[in-house]
Amino acid sequence: MSECVIEEWNKQGYLISTDENKLDLAAIHRYLTTSTWAAGIDEETVNASVQNSLNFGLYHQGEQIGFARLITDYATFAYLCDVYVLDAYQGNGLARWLMACIHAHPVFARLRRITLFTSTAPWLYEKFGYQPVNQPNYAWTISRPDIYKNKA
Repeated sequence: MSECVIEEWNKQGYLISTDENKLDLAAIHRYLTTSTWAAGIDEETVNASVQNSLNFGLYHQGEQIGFARLITDYATFAYLCDVYVLDAYQGNGLARWLMACIHAHPVFARLRRITLFTSTAPWLYEKFGYQPVNQPNYAWTISRPDIYKNKA
């Protein structure tokens, strides 16, 4: 991680923190391996992805219940990904708060472009100004959605 001051936000018994020492990598892996976007991802890949990102852990009573990360150069660009709140905690505005904290982070204010690829919760991201990129020949990608399943 680039040299960055740890940021924390508290609200009604919940904590969001960028402190990597608080992250529960096993919990993150457990969720991501069953997610629609990273099904089958291995622990080594999760660990490497976290080490190379600006991470936002969401906690309740010391237990990690949510997560998001920005893959960023800390100057101009970031890719927002792996955003989740455990099912048992959904419906309490925690995903919206997680997004608000990401947007409140000092690094976020400097970024010229933030991208996001999602097939879930577009209503959440729209509230924060994200717009679909449906312009011909504008956004390009190589997509390998089954890469973790085909590793064997």
